[in-house]
Amino acid sequence: MPRSALDTPELIEIVANVEHERWSHWQRYLHQQCVQGADGSLVIPAELVTRWVRQMDTSYAQLSEAEKESDREQAIEYLDALRQYLDAIPGSV
Repeated sequence: MPRSALDTPELIEIVANVEHERWSHWQRYLHQQCVQGADGSLVIPAELVTRWVRQMDTSYAQLSEAEKESDREQAIEYLDALRQYLDAIPGSV
């Protein structure tokens, strides 16, 4: 299959949908962890800021196995979407 088969509007929409679902899930989780102020603002607890900054500053190779597994779970979502797209293309398998 030529690489150009990956540059279709349909596949871009499929991947964008996966990305939106990932982002929405993360935002729900993040908001649940925060303390809401009277004005509706959210404050992230310091221990979570510390943890997430450490994770942001750590290469994938240096993450713990649990952290890597979390990233793998997200990667599988993208791969599943790509597989479904490719399965729908005649002669792609």
